[in-house]
Formats: sequence, C-alpha cells, structure tokens
Amino acid sequence: MMYRKLSKGGTVSSTTGTSASSSLSNSSGSVGEEASLRPMLPAWDILGAVPFVVDAVLTACAHGRLSPRDLTTGLRDLVDFLPASLAIIVSYFTAEVTRGVWKPASMNGTDWPSPAANLHNIESQIKEVLAATGVHIPSLTGGNAPATLPLPLAALVSLTITFKLDKSAEHLHGVAGPALESTAGGSPWPSTPIVAALWAQKVRRWHDYIVFFSSRTVFKQDKHAVVQLLKSCFAAALGSSNSLVSKLTVHGGVGALLGHGFRSHLAPGGMSPVAPGFLYLRTYRAIYDIMFIPEEILSLVVGVARDLSTMETDEHCGQTGKSAHRLKSRQLSLAVVMAKVKQASTLGASLLCVTGGSGLVQILYQETLPTWFLSGSGTKPKSEGSVSILEGYAIAHFSILCGACAWGMNASSLSTKRAQMINYHMGFLASALQQKFSLGCEHATWKAYVIGFLSMMITCAPNWISDVNLETLRKLAIGLRWWHEPELALALLERGGCRAMSAAAELVMS
Repeated sequence: MMYRKLSKGGTVSSTTGTSASSSLSNSSGSVGEEASLRPMLPAWDILGAVPFVVDAVLTACAHGRLSPRDLTTGLRDLVDFLPASLAIIVSYFTAEVTRGVWKPASMNGTDWPSPAANLHNIESQIKEVLAATGVHIPSLTGGNAPATLPLPLAALVSLTITFKLDKSAEHLHGVAGPALESTAGGSPWPSTPIVAALWAQKVRRWHDYIVFFSSRTVFKQDKHAVVQLLKSCFAAALGSSNSLVSKLTVHGGVGALLGHGFRSHLAPGGMSPVAPGFLYLRTYRAIYDIMFIPEEILSLVVGVARDLSTMETDEHCGQTGKSAHRLKSRQLSLAVVMAKVKQASTLGASLLCVTGGSGLVQILYQETLPTWFLSGSGTKPKSEGSVSILEGYAIAHFSILCGACAWGMNASSLSTKRAQMINYHMGFLASALQQKFSLGCEHATWKAYVIGFLSMMITCAPNWISDVNLETLRKLAIGLRWWHEPELALALLERGGCRAMSAAAELVMS
C-alpha cells in the first residue's frame, strides 16, 4: 500500500522530482483509493506494526534504496489511511533524533525541501527578537555551510509540510506541531532555523509567529543566553535601560517586565519588541538544565543590592558637611534603595519558583546558599559596611520569599519537606555561629543575613520555627546572644513553643 513503485525485485523507480519542496506540498494519497490496496487487518495490528515499518523505510532511505520523495509519499499514504499512525511516526522520529545515530540529510531542494529562500532572513529576525530583550547570540547557521538536518527530522518536517491547512487537518497539526518544535529545538544547530524557514515558506501568514517561537529554542542549549535573559528581566523590572542601576530614573515595574505580549500586527515594520519577562515565561519550560538558575539569580540579587548600596553611599559622602536639610533628603534615598532591594529579591524569588518550583528552592537552601557563604562568591573584599549589610538583607529576603512560595507559611501538605529543608538550613546557621567552620564572605554580610532571616521568620513564618530541632534553636539563641541580640534570641525561643521554655529560661537567667 505504501510503496507501490517497489518492483518484485526490490528496486525503486527513479522518478525523483527536481524540486521536492514544491512537490511535497500536495497530498500523495487519496481517500478513495481502490479497496484492494488497503490491508484488511484490525487497526490495532496496523498500529503495532508501524514502528517496524517506519524503521525499515528510514533505513532503506539512509542506504539509498528508497528516495526521500518516496519515503515522504509512503508515510503520507499511511497517515491518510490511518491518521492515528501519525502519533507513532512522530514518537519514532523524535526518539531517533535523540539517539543521534543517523547521518545528516542535505536540504538541497532536490532530495529534500530547501530552506535557502528565507533561511538567512529567519535567522536575522530571530537574532533581532533576542537582541531586543538584551540577548545576543552568535550566528546560527554557520555562514555558507549547506543546510542539513538529522535524517529522522528531515523526514518528519517533509511529512508535516504536506498537510493541508484546513479544519480537516487540525488533528494532524495538533500532534505534529508540538513534536516538531520540541525535536527541532533539541537537535544540533541550526535545525530550528531550517525548520522555521521551511514552514515560513509554506504559511507566510504565520511568519512572525514562527520566528518568535523559534527564538525560544535558543535557550534550550545555550546557558549564556539564559543568563542574559535573566539580567534583562532584572534590568527591566528595576527600571534600568543600560545597567541594573542607572540612577533610578527610568521607570520599570511589572509593565516593563512583561510588556503587552506578542503583538506583531501592531508594529508598522513587522514584529514589535518582546518584553524580557514575557519571553522568559514562554521559554523556561524549554530549558533542559536548570540547576544553575539558583546561583545565577542569587548573584543578580546580590549585584543589585551592591550597586544600589554603593550609589547610596556615594550620595551620603557627597552630602557630608552639608545642611541638615540635605541629610534629611538622604533618608528618602535610603528608603528608595530598600524598596528596590525588596523588589529585586521578590523578582528573583518569583523567577526561581516559576522555573523549578520546590526543587530549585531545595537546591537553593541545601547547596547554593551554603556554598555562597563558605566561598564568598561574588563578594568584594573590604567593601563598605553598608554595602555588606544590604547584601545580607537582600539574600535573607530572597531566601524567605523562595521558601514561602515553595512551601507556604502555615501548616500544609508540604510541611514535611519544609521541615527537612528548614532544619538543614538552620543547622548550617547554628554551626557557623559556633564557628565550626570559617566563612568566605564578609562578616557584616553574614551577620545581616542571619539576623534578617531569623527576624523575618519570627515575624512572617513562625510555623517554620516549630519544625526546627530544639538543640538547633538553643545554639542559634546562644549565637545571637554573643552578637548582643538578646531580644531576637528570646523571640526565637518563644516561637519554638513549650518545648523551648527551659532554653528560654536559661537565656533569661544568663
């Protein structure tokens, strides 16, 4: 049924069109074919045989026994006869692309459809979309190198562009579209621009949509692009066009972060710039490796706090010796700086929880925060006291918000996991306060973090404290007393409940 051109001797008639890209746009099969060519078998048996058939024909094509045009024709005949087979065909091709054992197919317009007509245009527009959000990437297509795709992906895209664009084929596009996007995004560069160029040639009215969705796949394999996008999110939300802190004169906020979505029809010259937050929300699910996200976001939050506190310190130095009215105006500046720090930590916690949920928050508490304090990552030596204090407060606010988003403030079904993480982190704080190991960060940063973290926990999340071991609470209270923070130590033990009464009494007596 699939390959009627195959003779009894097993050879294929050499009737390959000069332009496969144009010939594949028409359906090869006809629903009204003669019944004698249709197998009289249950549909389930046919579906069970589809993977073996597809493997055989793809192998024959790879060894030159079957032309690419006949391969696509046979697959289309099978899909026309039994539409449910498309799901199995797509699954097989996706798995084979992941294996990476097939030779590349040259998309030259003779054997396979050619994207040359608008490939460079698609690439340039992808780079423009990314550059508008502050993400700059190198060339995707590698200059004048011939366009190639893995053989299974070439067969899949050649099959999908034969489907008609009407309601009768909506079920086919619903199955093949997401799979094609995912498979192309996970394939070596420049698979995505090639697939996008082929589809943009077929459906010109989808051009802007295809370009936008193709730009998202850059973040699947490029961590540096993800880091640039995160920096752009912070810059947009905090109101900076060139750097994270440009004198706080440029308005930011949620509007600048999320923009107005995808509005290609409103731009006079085509696509309008996409806000970095909107692009990230449409991209984060496609990021394969998200384990580096907590460290990057923590570095951005600390960087914002450092830059803001440095600016505030410079303003204070410039006001020394001036009138009391000038000094009074500095208090407003400090309030603005604190508001910006809270905004940065809130944004960081939101991005972290959206990206990986409680899994990334667990990594933050178990790995990222201890490593940051032990190694002093990103800490500038001999920094100003106000700078270090603001950094510690920013990290504390960021940590509390992440835990609240992941595990909640009150008793919940996640209390067991929350108790494990909080116990682990509070144990780390207690051990550091007892000087069981040395820290690499500034002492002022560490002290501000501990005091800020415990103060916010006492005020906003007292239920967390009831999950902490009593011995850990006692060690924390002793450490706070060494820091001349007896009120905070007593409040911590009070939130510990009746089990901490003896430790609180010892603290008061001492």
